[in-house]
Amino acid sequence: MNIWNIALKEIKSNLRNTRTFVFMLALPIVLMLILGAALTNAFTDGVEIDGLRLLVRNEWTDSQGTAAWNQFVQAIEQEGVEVVQATAGMNGQEEVRTNRFTAYAEVDGDGIQFYGSSKNTIESNIIQGMLTAFADRYSLMAAAFHTDPAAARAIVGGAGESGDFIRDTALNPDKRPDSFGYYAIAMTTMIALYSVFSAGYLFRGERSRHTSIRLMAAPIGKGEIFIGKVIGSTFINLLCVLLVVLFSKFAFHADWGTHYGMIFLVLLTEVLLAVSLGLAISFLFQGEGSQGLIMMFTQVASFLGGAYFPISEMEGYMDWLSNLSPLRWANTALTEIIYAGDAAAGWPVIGLNTGIAALFLFIAIIFMHRREAF
Repeated sequence: MNIWNIALKEIKSNLRNTRTFVFMLALPIVLMLILGAALTNAFTDGVEIDGLRLLVRNEWTDSQGTAAWNQFVQAIEQEGVEVVQATAGMNGQEEVRTNRFTAYAEVDGDGIQFYGSSKNTIESNIIQGMLTAFADRYSLMAAAFHTDPAAARAIVGGAGESGDFIRDTALNPDKRPDSFGYYAIAMTTMIALYSVFSAGYLFRGERSRHTSIRLMAAPIGKGEIFIGKVIGSTFINLLCVLLVVLFSKFAFHADWGTHYGMIFLVLLTEVLLAVSLGLAISFLFQGEGSQGLIMMFTQVASFLGGAYFPISEMEGYMDWLSNLSPLRWANTALTEIIYAGDAAAGWPVIGLNTGIAALFLFIAIIFMHRREAF
């Protein structure tokens, strides 16, 4: 009962300290907004191309070919390509040369004559690829009508349904986070690591307020006080972390996957690791020296862990250093859980965080018992 009273007291005192509580919420959200908006292009592999205009002179008289062509036109118009029929007397090549159209095509029963733009080569090549895909598909369909009409009808139906005339298929689809998705993870794990600050002040605050002797005189054991403070600090810091997760999900539409239980355990053990580290440092180093050490550790760990920019491209010595950061472990595990659907990727990190947390708590307990007061 004493343990829960101590934990509840710690939670209430942290909630009353509104400046610190708001800081723990506002810092990751503001950084998420600034970095996510500023580095949007750094997380996209594709480039959006618009303004594709195709001028067409259609002299196809065959009903079968005309139907296939109309399906093709409808499909590429849905993809943002504007198809314009050339009027009598219009010089298609001149229209392309003067940059009024991206490309010009003459379509008839003998095939497609294509004229691209030398000024807009990328856009022109995209349209050429679409027309080539259509020509290949139509040739297959025409050949199938002579040998297997049922197969030909399936080809026609598939072309009409998919509208996909340039298809890119990968054996392992590479689902990756966008900028807001990346920084939602990075800022959440960073603020979890910042739990080390409040934990470092758990007993140092008692000493600075000269309440440590009074606390020791209370009819409560050292162990109960220690456990209660650890539980209270872990709870309040985990609450901040979960609020950041919820805000990023609903305000920035960050993807947090479906394995919420595993994500929760990874974040919980990271908070526990940070709390135990803060306690160990506060007992090992006296005075302001402990806060300086904590500040240096969190900034270096955040930098090497990818809190401010992706660190996947690091090599050699820097890559080795980044693997020592708890943020790197957590970020890698959460990315695998969320974007690869690999829930098992969280277990090694959970085990590592828990093991290191237990070690730091053991160190803190040893030094606590060596003192008469906290």
